Amino acid sequence: MVEKVFKNLRWLGHDAFLLRAGGKNIYFDPFQLEPGLPPADIICISHAHYDHCSPADVLTIQQPATLIVTESQAAAKLSGKIMILGPGERREVEGLIIETVWAYNINKQFHPQGNRWLGFILTVDGVRVYHAGDTDYIPEMKDIRADIALLPVSGTYVMTAEEAAQAALAIGPRIAVPMHYGALGEAGEAAALRFAAMLAGKVRVEYGRG
Repeated sequence: MVEKVFKNLRWLGHDAFLLRAGGKNIYFDPFQLEPGLPPADIICISHAHYDHCSPADVLTIQQPATLIVTESQAAAKLSGKIMILGPGERREVEGLIIETVWAYNINKQFHPQGNRWLGFILTVDGVRVYHAGDTDYIPEMKDIRADIALLPVSGTYVMTAEEAAQAALAIGPRIAVPMHYGALGEAGEAAALRFAAMLAGKVRVEYGRG
């Protein structure tokens, strides 16, 4: 089942993904979206920074019934049907389980823990998909269990590739997918390659599936 869910997961660049599951289109952090993408049933937005909470991009996929799941600062920038959550919550939404987890920096100040910004775990057909949001390798990750883990790797604002590899080993997913690279002048594909090399023989890494 992990392979089936993964086949329906598409990286859209930066931290943006589209997951087709249960007949629904679920987006994470839509940003700089290409034209022609399907309308969203659920949009998960990790935090209020412009490259994660982009109202213009949301409008291109939003429909009246679209549910946006996010934190309070991002919610203030958006309109429509919005569910505001903090870290450590769990909701059943249209047959899917959505859990929120912590996402923050520990050695930089771009994403303070006090902002209560989010990562997400979606359970689809028994498969747990973890979108880490913008985060460092934080202590809470030792308690996260996921089959598919989407992890930032660029450094500067988030984990480095080396730290992300440590996070992947702590979480133990079947598949790890690097994100948050190759845009906005940040680290390019070399970061994803370093991440994959450090996990070779330990965790399967897939990347560049745009």
